[in-house]
Amino acid sequence: MNLPLNIDFTGKVAVVTGAGGVLCRIMAQAFAQAGAQVAALDLNEEAVKKLAEECRAEGYICEGYQANVLDRDMLEQVHEQILKDLGPCDILINGAGGNNPRATTDNEYQHEASEGQKTFFDLDSDGVDFVFKLNFQGTLIPTQIFAKDMAERKAGCILNISSMNAYTPLTKIPAYSAAKAGVSNFTQWLATHFAGTGIRCNAIAPGFLVSNQNRGLLFHEDGAPTPRSHKILNGTPMGRFVDGEELLGGVFFLCDEKAASAITGVVLPIDAGFSAYSGV
Repeated sequence: MNLPLNIDFTGKVAVVTGAGGVLCRIMAQAFAQAGAQVAALDLNEEAVKKLAEECRAEGYICEGYQANVLDRDMLEQVHEQILKDLGPCDILINGAGGNNPRATTDNEYQHEASEGQKTFFDLDSDGVDFVFKLNFQGTLIPTQIFAKDMAERKAGCILNISSMNAYTPLTKIPAYSAAKAGVSNFTQWLATHFAGTGIRCNAIAPGFLVSNQNRGLLFHEDGAPTPRSHKILNGTPMGRFVDGEELLGGVFFLCDEKAASAITGVVLPIDAGFSAYSGV
């Protein structure tokens, strides 16, 4: 891929959670291409091992590790292995997250619900709990483990992944929206808490990307946009979805210790203007 900025991360160790997914896979590849030694973490061991092999085949440094961001003991073991393989963490990308159908309603509005559809009153509490844990604790626990490396050296960068939902909740996905709002708030809390240690903490809030996770919501089987797609695009000034590689400029900027040395506690929208548009 063509890197968006002339930023060199040579000598840095970048830990990327959720690297088995499309978005964080792109980030892991980009950091490796920019010179970083990348530790790619995901529950899907096959996916991160394949990613690491592909990066090494191109001459970059990348290791893949199976890791569950909600399993502290497992993460501690992975952390120890990364220290041996690559060294202490300089940049932590908290990319693990996602939604769950059990925490999603079938209708946008209660008054439109039909018999047999899942409404707000049918949301599964365990499903809601899972979404909160995956997004919030899946950010908190890796930070507790890997930020220790940074605190000891009084330098480092944490980048969390928020969402458009954190600004204004989207219909159908109440748990995911609330969890990502928590990630944005937690980003600001971390930035304040770690300010005296030399650690910066920021987040990006991606706009609407097409992925395997949301493709069924955005497009019919024949490829035609769904009504939800039309709503999104009508509310996006640039009139299009965001490509995963378009996030890299903001990611690289926020993670560079020189370019963004005074920037902490920021949640950067990369959304083709969605968050700026009032609808009028």
